[in-house]
Amino acid sequence: MTPTAAQQEGRTVADLERVLVLAGGMSPEHEVSVRSGRRVAESLRRLGVEAHIADIDAALLERLRTDPPQAVFPVLHGASGEDGATAEILQLSGVPYVGAPPAACRTAFAKPAAKALVAQHGVPVPRGVTLPKSAFHDLGAPALLERVVDRLGLPLFVKPDQGGSAFGATSVDSAEELSAAMVSCFAYGDKAVIEERIDGTEVAVGVVDLGDGPVDLPAVEIVPDGGVYDYAARYTPGRTEFFSPARLSEEAARAAADAALTAHRVLGLRDYSRTDLIVDAAGRVRFLEVNVAPGLTETSTFPLAAEAAELDFARVCRDLAFNAWTRGSAG
Repeated sequence: MTPTAAQQEGRTVADLERVLVLAGGMSPEHEVSVRSGRRVAESLRRLGVEAHIADIDAALLERLRTDPPQAVFPVLHGASGEDGATAEILQLSGVPYVGAPPAACRTAFAKPAAKALVAQHGVPVPRGVTLPKSAFHDLGAPALLERVVDRLGLPLFVKPDQGGSAFGATSVDSAEELSAAMVSCFAYGDKAVIEERIDGTEVAVGVVDLGDGPVDLPAVEIVPDGGVYDYAARYTPGRTEFFSPARLSEEAARAAADAALTAHRVLGLRDYSRTDLIVDAAGRVRFLEVNVAPGLTETSTFPLAAEAAELDFARVCRDLAFNAWTRGSAG
């Protein structure tokens, strides 16, 4: 690995003193982002790093210009945070930051594009279609939904083509439920991803690069108490049981890890990511989606995976910020 100018100057993690954590945003995931940002900032402070929290607002650019931190740690979920916009802003401001470059963010945030690219590199994905809201208006919703069911069968899963935290996502068991699921989906986006629903074990696999290349973290098995991993199940303590490492066969666990590493690599991601997968009864792994800024709350799977790997979460946050600082603002 070619050393950066900062590394050549002999900087160490002890020289990391000031980090700005970006949290909040205007997406429906605002509250989750605030909680993630608070945890990152508190973790950095525990290691002696001066960490401040700011939102994306009219004061940010002036703050970055007049009082630039050594590194920015964005934990903005959803649009603006994960679609590449924040990365572009930070690059324009010449500030080093944790996370993927803009182009990689844009590809990963668009679920159909990410799914297609990952599938091209040998990772199985559910069969599905992506349709805009306008198609249902122009062609007639009943006829189009009938074609979808004929093609994909039942059960199905419907979700917006962008965004996270299960907003607008619905599990569909019958043709009669599909119409309502589409209405819910279009409340959060103009395009819907409709996929075959594969019953099995839902797992999340984190990937982290602390300086020696991306490595997979232990898979986290997700068992929501109501059977659906919706917003409440994700962020309400006690609503979901997690097993880390996941209760998978050795072969399935390796396939899940390989899928996450493949997604991280082929999408051009950097520093850390989380890939969501489903493992069927036969142990076959399928890719669902990837997150460039995974949740870092007390109930989020990435910190649970880090703990299972015997990594100190605070040190992970510090090392990611330090690596961004040594990388500089060009990347």
